[in-house]
Amino acid sequence: MNTEAINPSAANSAARLAAGFADPVHDAQNCFRKVMQAMARPGTLQTFEPGLTDLPAPLTAMGAAVALTLLDYDTPVWLDPALAKSPDAVSFLRFHTGAPIVDVPVEAAFALVSEPERLTGLGNFPQGTPDYPDQSATLVLMNQTFGKGASLKLKGPGIKDVARFSTSPVPTTFWDQVQANNAQFPRGVDVIFTGEAQIAALPRSTQLTRPEA
Repeated sequence: MNTEAINPSAANSAARLAAGFADPVHDAQNCFRKVMQAMARPGTLQTFEPGLTDLPAPLTAMGAAVALTLLDYDTPVWLDPALAKSPDAVSFLRFHTGAPIVDVPVEAAFALVSEPERLTGLGNFPQGTPDYPDQSATLVLMNQTFGKGASLKLKGPGIKDVARFSTSPVPTTFWDQVQANNAQFPRGVDVIFTGEAQIAALPRSTQLTRPEA
């Protein structure tokens, strides 16, 4: 685990460090409500304007907003290779959240994924245990285009009858992994999808099938 201390001189560099929420308390509360609504109603799109600008690539505004809302000193986070290779993105997350950044997925409570098409397998992240299912990871996938990709049918808690959902990009085998993830409920990871101004989620309790299946 990498728990390297924040370097204040580097983190406060005006040329490198982007600002966080304009109104940290209220903006984080609003974002948290949207995330919770997305988790409670799987596959629905929740709109939120993050109001974050000049962020270091490849960090997106909505991905950063979710990170600022959910991460803190007690939530180790794994960054995908593209994010981990960006010193400015790493400094932004360390300074604004205080979350320790870990080197391997199995140590993460959260994962931030800027290149979702290259996401490692869901089984590489903590799955929780039958007694402590809450010890599993939550993955935040950025750069999503909702309404694009495979058309899926969702069933489960928070869904009346059947809901439809599609988003892209994701790995070729991603939806198969999501089905396997649900099969081990209450263990398994939760997934949050973030676009430009919308959030959706698939908690581990959601059953997924393709229409043709």
